[in-house]
Amino acid sequence: MTVKETVEAIDDLKRRQDAVIVAHNYQPGPIQDIADFVGDSLAMARWAQKIPAKTLIIAGVYFMAETAAIACPDKEVLIPNPEAGCSLAESISPEELMAWKADHPDAVVVSYVNTSAAVKALSDYCCTSSNAVAVVNAIDPEREILFLPDFFLGSHVIRQTGRHNIQLWPGECHVHATIDPDQLHDKMRRFPDAELLIHPECGCTTKALAIPPDGIRAHVLSTDGMLVHARKADGRRFVVATEIGLLHRLQKENPDKEFIAAEAEARCPFMNMITLDHIYRALSDHIYRVEIDPDIRRRAWQAIDRMLAIG
Repeated sequence: MTVKETVEAIDDLKRRQDAVIVAHNYQPGPIQDIADFVGDSLAMARWAQKIPAKTLIIAGVYFMAETAAIACPDKEVLIPNPEAGCSLAESISPEELMAWKADHPDAVVVSYVNTSAAVKALSDYCCTSSNAVAVVNAIDPEREILFLPDFFLGSHVIRQTGRHNIQLWPGECHVHATIDPDQLHDKMRRFPDAELLIHPECGCTTKALAIPPDGIRAHVLSTDGMLVHARKADGRRFVVATEIGLLHRLQKENPDKEFIAAEAEARCPFMNMITLDHIYRALSDHIYRVEIDPDIRRRAWQAIDRMLAIG
C-alpha cells in the first residue's frame, strides 16, 4: 500500500475497532500526524485513562506501553513493535535494584518513569523529568534517596534541591548523553538571539548551565515543558537539546518560530522502530498485546499514584 492508503486503512480500522493511537513526542512526524494524542510518557498514560476507547496503540518504546497498561488495566494495549526498547530503561534490572536497596535498606527509591514495570514495582515513587524536583522535595530531607536510572536527571535534581543524600544510578539515555556541549555552545554563538531549551537527560546540561555564553537564555525543561515554553515565549528562535522528533511538533504548533536542533543526529533508533506499517499490522492482527502481572501492576501503580498525589 502507499502511505496514503496505509493511513486510510489505519483510520478505518480505528473506527471499526474502537481504537486510538497514543504517540510520544519523539515519534517520527508521520506517526505524530496520525495519532489521536501526542505527549510525553506520563501524559500518554494519563490521556489513555480518560479516553473511552477499548484499544490503545502505543506509538513509543516498550516501557511506555507498560505504563499505559498499568494505568489502564481494563483496556487492550498494543505495542506495534515489541523490539522498540529503551537504553535508559534497560540500564537497570529488577535484580540490580533489589541489590542496591539491600545496600541502602532505609533509603527511599525514586524511579524515573523511563523504567520497566518491574522496576517501578520495587520503587516508592515514580517521577518524570518535569516533576522530579517536586517529588524529591516532598520526601523527608533526612531520608536517603536512591534515584534511578538517569544519572544526568538525578544530577539536575541534586543541583535544584541542594540535597546531598541522593545516590545516583549510573544510567543514561544514549541519545541525550551524547549531545556535545561544545557543539551546543557553537550553535548558541551562531544564533545569539536564540533561547536554549535543554532536556535534563542531556549530559551537556551541567556544563551548559555552569559556563554559558554571555547573555544566554537557557531553560532545563521536559519535552512537554519545552512545548509549553515555546508557545508562550516572545522569542522567535530556539536551539533545542533533545531527541529531534520533538522538533516536528514544536514547528507544527509554532509555524512562525524557528527551532534548531542542538545535535542534528540526536535521533533515537528505538523510537524510529515504529512505522505506519507496524501500526496497521497491530490493528489488523491484534498482535503484541502488553500484559502486566497483577501484583507488579498493583505495586507499580502505587509508586505512580504517590507521584500524582504530589502533582
